[in-house]
Amino acid sequence: MSTYAIGDVQGCFIALQKLLKHIHFDPARDQLWFTGDLVNRGSHSLEVLRFVKSLGNSQKTVLGNHDLHLLACAYQQHKGFEEDTFAAILEAPDREELLDWLRQQALFHYDPALGYALVHAGLAPSWDADKALSLSREVEAVLQSEKITDFLGQMYGDTPDHWDETLSGFDRLRAITNYFTRVRFCYPDGRLELSDKGPADCPQSRILPWFRLPERASEDVKIVFGHWAALGGITHTPKVYSLDTGCVWGFKLTAMRLEDEKRLGVSCESEDR
Repeated sequence: MSTYAIGDVQGCFIALQKLLKHIHFDPARDQLWFTGDLVNRGSHSLEVLRFVKSLGNSQKTVLGNHDLHLLACAYQQHKGFEEDTFAAILEAPDREELLDWLRQQALFHYDPALGYALVHAGLAPSWDADKALSLSREVEAVLQSEKITDFLGQMYGDTPDHWDETLSGFDRLRAITNYFTRVRFCYPDGRLELSDKGPADCPQSRILPWFRLPERASEDVKIVFGHWAALGGITHTPKVYSLDTGCVWGFKLTAMRLEDEKRLGVSCESEDR
């Protein structure tokens, strides 16, 4: 049995199938971990969502910002963007089954036996794995409840820009969600800087990649994440593994076998873009 973590698919179904063939994936034996952003930007979001859902217990998926954006559009809490490419999901006959499945997925997954955690973007510096699990469940409980519409309507926004245990209501849920699904850079005190999407070695010396913050509480856990294609899959940081290698931008879709940290990748297919 092998466990493969796979970077942001973003509707690149043809590349995903090519990658699974390349790694000789067997759903009866192996498990796939997806870093989120299954949908949007690529041409085959519907096919990707149907396929990952069909894997059942052979997969673990965490929600990314594009997955949450899809839910917000589906629940009419956002009008969408001109560049969105998930209209086929919203018009599909199995739309409700797919959306119900998506809203059941976690924001953070941790497997103590493997020693790995899975998240789309990152963590606040004060969160260890147990704290992250607890906070993830707060948002998941709302997504899986009748309050989902209210949450999705309040989800967008860059504030609060820091984590504080005293936060409550939608401010608390938005801050949790932004760390899990949007963070790249932070100030040394852990405040979010959400506008910069460039490489990790940012010329603005006051901000740091979230995984290089001093005294980060999650340093003892191996963390697999996506979201940040500009990293090119490289963090230069122990126990932190970036897997978004820009498939939808014409580069590669990457998998990492967790048992030995071996990476395998395939080139993006033009039909996916």
